[in-house]
Amino acid sequence: MAIAGAGAGINELTALAATSELAPTAKRGKYVAVLIFTILPFCPSVLWGQLIAYHSSWRYVGLLCGAWAFIGLAMTAIFYFPPPRVNSTGLTNREIISRIDFVGGFLSIVGMILFIAGLLWGGYQYSWKSAHTLVPLLLGAFFLIAFAFWEIYGAKYPMFPSRLKKEPRILYLTLIITFISGANFFSVLLFWPTQAFNVYGHDPVGVGIRGMPIGFSILAGACIVLWLLSVFRGGNRALMIISSCMMTAGCGALAAARIDNINAVYGILVVAGLGIGGIVVPASIMTTIICPDDLIATVAALTLAIRVIGGAIGYTTYYNVFYNKFVPKLGLGIAVALAKNNLLDLPTVIEAAELTGASLLDRILDLPKINGNVTVWMDVVKAGQLAYSEAYPWVYYASVAFGAVAIIASCFLGDLGKYMDDHVAVVIH
Repeated sequence: MAIAGAGAGINELTALAATSELAPTAKRGKYVAVLIFTILPFCPSVLWGQLIAYHSSWRYVGLLCGAWAFIGLAMTAIFYFPPPRVNSTGLTNREIISRIDFVGGFLSIVGMILFIAGLLWGGYQYSWKSAHTLVPLLLGAFFLIAFAFWEIYGAKYPMFPSRLKKEPRILYLTLIITFISGANFFSVLLFWPTQAFNVYGHDPVGVGIRGMPIGFSILAGACIVLWLLSVFRGGNRALMIISSCMMTAGCGALAAARIDNINAVYGILVVAGLGIGGIVVPASIMTTIICPDDLIATVAALTLAIRVIGGAIGYTTYYNVFYNKFVPKLGLGIAVALAKNNLLDLPTVIEAAELTGASLLDRILDLPKINGNVTVWMDVVKAGQLAYSEAYPWVYYASVAFGAVAIIASCFLGDLGKYMDDHVAVVIH
């Protein structure tokens, strides 16, 4: 998974950077919108994954992704021949390698892994006061602070040169918005499919259909805002304010999802997806417009890293909120369901809760106290669905705080209009 994630990250930032370099600045949004539109076949990815896993094996999901990636590799090798990079022209391979900031890379990667590990463990597997939580948190923070000092004072060729700050206010505020959108993007991307599965049923087609609105609306939001960025030759502040408001309203409104109102939830998902899509990629493209031509790939990598970090921190925050609400509700709900049938037993409550959390509902029938009693089993399953439906809203409540920060940051963005001309960063002959 780590190798696949690294490859996916490199592919995404390379595709965005290469397309941005080839497009006139004023049309960069349109070019990238066309690039993003190629994701269309994978918008129903939840449906494809559910059907593949249900009818054969989940391993074929990986096989499909690997085959698709190989097609991309072959096409890149055959058709893409970029010119030499301006910032490496005339340098030997040894000189190029010597300009890679290995120390900065080590400090940032180790720091973020340790910090997020501490966030994940805290309040879930271990208490917040335990050494298992505090040590990685504090070490991670130390490495990240050391990374900042190294970049500013130590690195001869820093990962993120000071030349990126040609428009510092736009850059910093856009990075803040990117960080927030990453948090809310992951809250919907990772929590909604599990909610669609745990609350509304396990039918693979049903789960897949419930996952489709968010995929298509994120794609639509990204393409629409990117296209409008070129049409208006700027207008980035208004576009970011509208997108941030839609993202915040949509994600927050998902807290209203109940077992009996799935049709209304589809509309909410579309609003949330349009808002998230309107930020996730467009914010990255905005930063490429205001940076020097030879640093387009660098700023694309920076925005991707900020988005992923925001997503990781957002997910760990949301998961802790969810877990601490879900576990007590689940235990109490199952206990009440068993007591209603005169079968209350602590070991059975614990085992049924563990099986519910692992989505192994059929195995609850085999528990000694339940012993194949379908009526009791249905009561326990219903209690689990209710516990899930009452715990998920707290994730979306938390997302509103993140979204509010994005809205405020959007209001203070500067305009990109003066940079929207017909200049092309790289010409391929």
